[in-house]
Amino acid sequence: MIKVRYESTPNPATYKFIFPEALVNETREFTTPQDAEISPLASKIFGFPWTSKVYIGKDFVSITKQDWVDWTVLAEPLNGLIQEHLDKGEKVMHDFDPNQAAAADVDTDPVVIKLKQIIKNEIQPVVALDGGEIVFHSYKDNVVFIQMKGSCAGCPSSTATLKDGIEVRIKELIPEVVEVVAV
Repeated sequence: MIKVRYESTPNPATYKFIFPEALVNETREFTTPQDAEISPLASKIFGFPWTSKVYIGKDFVSITKQDWVDWTVLAEPLNGLIQEHLDKGEKVMHDFDPNQAAAADVDTDPVVIKLKQIIKNEIQPVVALDGGEIVFHSYKDNVVFIQMKGSCAGCPSSTATLKDGIEVRIKELIPEVVEVVAV
């Protein structure tokens, strides 16, 4: 049996529900019930009107709620719902996503390759501790564009994380980078 636990994140609207092991290979953010069709768990969570966003990480789910409901009411029942979903052996994510197949690309720019490695190996593990993810979007004119997902999106401290943490580290490792911008 997989024991689910939860904790708050720096984003007061988002809680992180943690699994003791990785349950998916790919991460994904869902902002609408239609987007969530690839994930039975996210679809189930979107069945509640207070759900604003669901982010499936490898070993956690970050859930962002609407402002009109409080976590003191939601956290325990939601933890139970996720626990029951996993106990029944239901899938977290379906195996095939046609959108992913179309999005495959091959990077040849050595700076882009290095940026993706830095984000994957250094930055993502740190922000995942708070229920978020930073994803490389693009690189143009020495500016790195990233997406902030999960609890990072809309977090009051996301600007500080972006400029004082991510941007500083990337500039340190790749001096030609002049700025990191969230899209």
